[in-house]
Order: sequence, then structure tokens, then C-alpha cells
Amino acid sequence: MRFIADLHIHSRYSRATSGEMSPEGLWRWAQIKGISVIGTGDVTHPLWLEELREKLEPAGNGLFCLRKKYRPDTVPGSCRSEVYFLLTAEISCIYRKNDRTRKVHSILLVPGFDDAARINTALSAIGNLRSDGRPILGLDAKRLLQISMDGSPGAMLVPAHAWTPHFSIFGAASGFDSIEECFEELSPQIHAIETGLSSDPAMNWRISALDNITLISNSDAHSPSKIGREANILDTEISYEGILGAIRTRRGFAGTIEFFPEEGKYHNDGHRACGVSMTPEETVRHGGHCPVCGKKVTVGVLHRIDRLADRASGVRPPGALPYHPIIPLAEVVAEALHKGVATKAVDTAYFGLVRELGNEFRILLDTPPDDIERAGSATIAEAVRRMRAGDLHIAPGYDGEYGKVRILEKVEIPCPRGQAPLF
Repeated sequence: MRFIADLHIHSRYSRATSGEMSPEGLWRWAQIKGISVIGTGDVTHPLWLEELREKLEPAGNGLFCLRKKYRPDTVPGSCRSEVYFLLTAEISCIYRKNDRTRKVHSILLVPGFDDAARINTALSAIGNLRSDGRPILGLDAKRLLQISMDGSPGAMLVPAHAWTPHFSIFGAASGFDSIEECFEELSPQIHAIETGLSSDPAMNWRISALDNITLISNSDAHSPSKIGREANILDTEISYEGILGAIRTRRGFAGTIEFFPEEGKYHNDGHRACGVSMTPEETVRHGGHCPVCGKKVTVGVLHRIDRLADRASGVRPPGALPYHPIIPLAEVVAEALHKGVATKAVDTAYFGLVRELGNEFRILLDTPPDDIERAGSATIAEAVRRMRAGDLHIAPGYDGEYGKVRILEKVEIPCPRGQAPLF
């Protein structure tokens, strides 16, 4: 069965996270987006784990469903479908290795509440699990992998947002140059990496050492409307073993849904305080320093991949899986309406589309433009068509600043009377 899974999100117990990141909120928005399997996030946090135990029930396939008494009656009829939960967490490891401070984030997938409890017992002896939904532990990532395997033979650990400069396995600021350097003899237990918002599979294909590693994508969402901004497409049974088997072997793993990587906030090099965005070549030319203030720039994902790559850009290795770059529907609608994403006008238009046409992924990937025009407008339909064709402009993100996307030219965007064009 073909379905979409987003396996990395956060609960309201994580810092800078919406209070709507509850089981009920995730259940509702998964249907609106078109997601069949959603990670719970934050199962290391005692209060969140307790809430999940209360509100979820086993589905009989190694996954969980929201108990009926907690299901809100606020899902458009066109989007209603079954949603399954998979127990997940993100853990931040900060430690010294090979004379450098390392900061590596990992996603943990576990099959059951007892498994999570055993792992939590071991981790609570190392650090405070109550301080944040994504705990920060003075723990070698290799040791975290061993603890996970000891606590649950069915668990899986995946390096999170693998290229982010400051907190990832390959990050320019504190990462490693290979999986083996990080996990040593346990490296065969690493079957996947999460590519993150600032890279896509094509960028990762430049590194032959990743040819046998599954490239997964997830939203890392901190609010419900952001789930699914990246996700995985699977064609296997909807079960814990089906999903993990597909990740391990790529049989049944059908590809990913991606950000355009330039939109990610660490794609380019740069220095946000000075408003300076730089290509890798420009960074080298300036000796790694900001041309305005002279401070070191943050080396972005594109530069880091350039440094580790052993293939030219554009090479597609044998067996590489397809991927589908998208722009979230609310952003597409916002540009078409010449409004901010968080405005009432965009919200009204967005829900008008999903009520009429079905979930967001269906609209972005499959719905004919004529149907989008009928349910929305010709401008929205044209914006979706251009997104699918990659016919857009993005000022790349850098040093924590998201990239700025432009799909439509200013003369094509309806402009309210008396209001200046956006571009």
C-alpha cells in the first residue's frame, strides 16, 4: 500500500513549539496534509510519554491510533482517513571526540511504550529528560545507539538533519566526515540519514559512501501546520516492521517529498547579522570571513557537501530513489493572494481548497490545474503548475535565515487597490 509518513516532529514539551502539538492536533493535521503515519516525537519526555499512553491505543500493527474519544470533529470530509502514530524522539548529544566538541542530533524510532521506558531509564541516569522534549545529553552518539539497541532490539536510530552546521553528524561546525568516524564498529546499524531541509537527495548523491544509505526526509515540525513539509513515500504494509524494513532495505521505500533545498535556512554560507549570503566559492575567496565585519561565516550545507563529495553535481547513482520538491500549499496560496501566510484570507482560501479537492499533498502533487482553478483561482493553479515544473526563483537561505521563494512575477499577482506590488 502506498502511503506518506512524517517520522520527525516535536510535541509541545519541546522548546519553541506550539501548544497545539498534541495527539489531537497531530491527528487532525495529518489528515489535512495527507499523512498516514506520523511520528509522536519526544517520547523521552515523561509527561508526553504519559499523555501518549493515555490517548493512544495499539493498532495491532506495531503502530498506534488515537482513541476515539479524543478525536476532534474538525477534519474536512474530503480529507478524512486513518492516521497511525509511531513512537519517536530526537536526542541531542554533545560530547568530545577526537579532540573536538561534537553536537549530533539523532532520531529514535521505537516499537512500543515499554521499549521507550527502558531506554528512558538508561538515559535518565545520564541527563535530565524533563528539561526539554528534545533532551541534551553529554553522551557519545555511538553510546546512544548502543543504549537504544540494548533497550529495544527493534529500535532504529537515524542521524537527524545530517548536514545542519551546528547539530548534526556531518555539520561543518561540529560534525564528522563519515558515518564510520562517528559510530565506529556500530556503523552497520545505521541504515538511513535524514537529509534535512537544506539538502535534497540529489545533493547527497554526490557522496558515494551514502549509496547504500536510505535518504529519508521529515518535517521536524514545531507546529501542526508545518508537518509534512518534508516526508517519506512508502509502498509497503502500514506497520512498524513494514516501515523499518523499507528504511533498512529500500524495498518498499518509494522516495521522498522535499523542500526546495535553497529554501532551507542553512543552504548557503553566510552571516545573518550583516545580511551576507555567500556561495562556497565566495566563502573561499574571502577566507571564510564575512566581507562586511570580518567575522567567520556559518558554513552551509552546500559548501559542506562540496567538501566531502567525490562525485560531480548531477550524477545519479544506480538505484537512486525519486523525490518530489514542493512548496507548502499555504505559501503558494499566500503568494497568489498577495497576503501573508498567517492571514485570514490565506487560511480561508487554503481550507476552501482542501474541502473541495482533498488533502494538501493531493493538491500539490496530483490534482489537475483546471480543478485547482475551479476550486481556487487561475493564479493559484498557475503557481502550483510552476512549482511542479521547478519554474521559480529562490534567494537561498543562510545562517539561520530561511530562503525567500518567488513563484509569480509581480505583474501576475492580483494586487489590492492602493497597495504596492509585493516584488
